[in-house]
Amino acid sequence: MEENWIVVCRTAGLVTAQIILGRLQTDGIPARLQYEAIGVISCSLDVDGLGEVRIFVPESKASAAREILAQRFTENDLQWEERHD
Repeated sequence: MEENWIVVCRTAGLVTAQIILGRLQTDGIPARLQYEAIGVISCSLDVDGLGEVRIFVPESKASAAREILAQRFTENDLQWEERHD
């Protein structure tokens, strides 16, 4: 029996949704996107939900997914390599 998948996040645009999808998958959380194709074509506009993209994860992973999505980073948290070409 397949586990129930639930929405953990909604975005207005496919690019943002794909970034979130990648972040979750990098941490080992399976995720899926659901959207109306016509809304995605409309330049990430959300008119009556047309541009909305929903991110689904298995119900057992929802809490972990929400914790990941709640994380905030500042520039000081990132490790940048300085290049002197």
